[in-house]
Amino acid sequence: MEASKEAFLKEFGEHYGYPNGPKTIDEIRATEFKRLDGLVYLDHAGATMYSELQMEAIFKDFTTNVYGNPHSQSDTSSSTSDIVREARQQVLDYCKASPKDYSCIFTSGATAALKLVGEAFPWSCQSCFTYTMENHNSVLGIREYALDQGAAAFAMDVEETVHHGVSNGTAASMKVLQHQVQRRNEASSLEEPTGEAYNLFAFPSECNFSGLRFSLDLVKIIKEDPARILEGSPFCNGRWMVLIDAAKGSATEPPDLSLYPADFVVMSFYKLFGYPTGLGVLIARNDASRLLKKTYFSGGTVATSIADIDFVRRRKSVEELFEYGTISFLSIASVHHGFKILNSLTVSAISRHTASLAWYVRKKLLGLRHENGARVCTLYGDSKALFHDFGPTVSFNLKRSDGSWCGYREVEKLASLSGIQLRTGCFCNPGACAKYLGLSHLDLRSNFEAGHVCWDDHDIIHGKPTGAVRVSFGYMSTFEDAKKFIDFVTSSFVALPNWIESGYQLMQGSESRLGAASFYLKSITVYPIKSCAGFNVESWPLSTTGLLHDREWVLTSLSGEILTQKKVPEMCFISTFIDLDKGIMFVKSPRCQVKLPINFITDSCNGGSEQIKLNGQRYEVQSYKNEVNIWFSNAIGRPCTLFRCFSSNHNFCLNKIKSASMGREVQSMLNFSNEAQFLLISEESVSDLSQRVGTKDVQKGACGAASQISPMRFRPNIVISGGEPYAEDGWKILKIGNKYFTSLGGCNRCQMINIVHDEAGLLQRSNEPLATLASYRRMKGKIFFGILLKYERSEPVGRDGDLWLQVGQDVHPNVS
Repeated sequence: MEASKEAFLKEFGEHYGYPNGPKTIDEIRATEFKRLDGLVYLDHAGATMYSELQMEAIFKDFTTNVYGNPHSQSDTSSSTSDIVREARQQVLDYCKASPKDYSCIFTSGATAALKLVGEAFPWSCQSCFTYTMENHNSVLGIREYALDQGAAAFAMDVEETVHHGVSNGTAASMKVLQHQVQRRNEASSLEEPTGEAYNLFAFPSECNFSGLRFSLDLVKIIKEDPARILEGSPFCNGRWMVLIDAAKGSATEPPDLSLYPADFVVMSFYKLFGYPTGLGVLIARNDASRLLKKTYFSGGTVATSIADIDFVRRRKSVEELFEYGTISFLSIASVHHGFKILNSLTVSAISRHTASLAWYVRKKLLGLRHENGARVCTLYGDSKALFHDFGPTVSFNLKRSDGSWCGYREVEKLASLSGIQLRTGCFCNPGACAKYLGLSHLDLRSNFEAGHVCWDDHDIIHGKPTGAVRVSFGYMSTFEDAKKFIDFVTSSFVALPNWIESGYQLMQGSESRLGAASFYLKSITVYPIKSCAGFNVESWPLSTTGLLHDREWVLTSLSGEILTQKKVPEMCFISTFIDLDKGIMFVKSPRCQVKLPINFITDSCNGGSEQIKLNGQRYEVQSYKNEVNIWFSNAIGRPCTLFRCFSSNHNFCLNKIKSASMGREVQSMLNFSNEAQFLLISEESVSDLSQRVGTKDVQKGACGAASQISPMRFRPNIVISGGEPYAEDGWKILKIGNKYFTSLGGCNRCQMINIVHDEAGLLQRSNEPLATLASYRRMKGKIFFGILLKYERSEPVGRDGDLWLQVGQDVHPNVS
């Protein structure tokens, strides 16, 4: 056993791995989660993994038994009703809720359960909805119902502080900060609450952002002594009900309703045991549920109704009253098999097992230091809480040795290349995100105006992170998962002595080496349709947008989304060729029997013109006849539309990067290229990369010779040969033949280069070569390979001249 695991077991051995369970954690992984071999899954707060044995049992159940619609008296319906009744009891037992006091209402998810409470709650202009800052958007959405009914709403921060007593150890007290009261009806704010109105307080049992567990004492305090929390608020004397969002926390510590009698608790089954999805539950106190006001009725919720007059009588039982239509009875039948797993391991053992892994990761992350002594990791939610106050979730951001933040997308991207799946962003918890990241209202509005929305790529704005990185553990997580994650962070983000943070060494100022080198143009490739295959030529004319007709066409979905190989890999099988003399583009696909000719002149009149948006720029485009779109739809297997760039007279200003060699403060005319008119790749650089990938394969024990990486993997317009690998990094201005080009810096690579189609026409995905590039070509979160070029046209517009590139032409870098 390796020393690190031995040390871990010495500290956590009695809690880790289910030593008293029916199976050890290693046996569970070997027999029930074989599909996770080689994959580290660390997003159990988002959705935990279902067991393979669990799914086999469900399949056997469904292929052995017959389940009918429970809204009937047939034998199959009665059997289904029995299964549903048993599932309700299992849910109540899980939270130690007596069926005399509580009912179990099945919903389409935890969000639907929250919506049910919000829309049916007896709001009035004297009511109040109060909630902790650390709440999911699905809880915050209840605020809309409250405000629309004239009620007040406000958020609060609740922090538990620990005081060391003189005689008996420690005692906890709560510190509360109330935020401003929100109202939509100004008139209602003038009415003094009488104390008869119903109010609702909502909090999560566990924050899905930080993993911080809230004290369930809040239930009793709010219901019995609200003044202790509300501190003189006019709503102190109202009738308070409590809602617990246990969607995250119930996987390892379900609320004990026999001790903490909350009025409403919501849960989601896929966070408990992975399957079924789309099924949640609302556990409601019977006396509280009788106060809920329901307007809509549906199948299954009424005792009787008359179609042509205003007459309806609703069912009496809480479950039947609030479960709209036919419940998802097959999903409910699956619940039994999930609870069987949790009960065999016991929730307390699951909690101890997952907590040991989370504590190990927290401890290791806090201990990481750069070579200059600076902390690598900032953990969230750690400041005023003890270890036992956390669930199996760790939320954090990473810093470089110079103090700048690493964007969460950089971490997620590199983790994925290392076989680690985790979650980044704000996790639909805006209050916790703003609180822990120190984002003001002005910051949040400014970020939105800058284009940032939930789960996008804008991870750093104005020098501040907009979200975090989150890892979370489930009952089947192992020490090896945690250790691989820590090793990944250490190797990818910790600056050690003689460690070059970026791993990206520019070749600037190497004039002596350049003078001895001889470079020439090896190949030219034109890509007429964005993301489709291109074609090689011996010579080709230049235009104000780059190579003539390069990326002049684009495919979009019917909703207007630009289609690329990232989302539609099949686009790589569409081949193109342009006959300049005839003015025709020929397009072929293995899925289409006929070759499609598109005439530049005659076909340009067949469609109308409109505007589309790409990378923040609007393009005036020409559309085509329906038969053209049908051809392309068949070629990629989904409906799409072909457009041609009508005019290239727009100016595209590329993003600015501080490094002089990576400068983008240049305006270029583009068709549908992402960043620049040209991408240049060096044959020698590709050869060096291939050798590095091959060396990694040998070290991993891969059989056979490593496949040679083709320059075409990177979709270059220009491939050069000669000189040393990566010499192009330092080029500023280069001359090809008698044409001048300006380097705009390195090209930031993505997972696209990891997709390749084999000789059989099948798509293959891997982590290479991006994983290898990330190990030595990374700068400030970007992985560079190849350089971007802008054509510096010296001839006056409209003047004929030698505007062609020719294979074999000499390439002269850094010319004056």
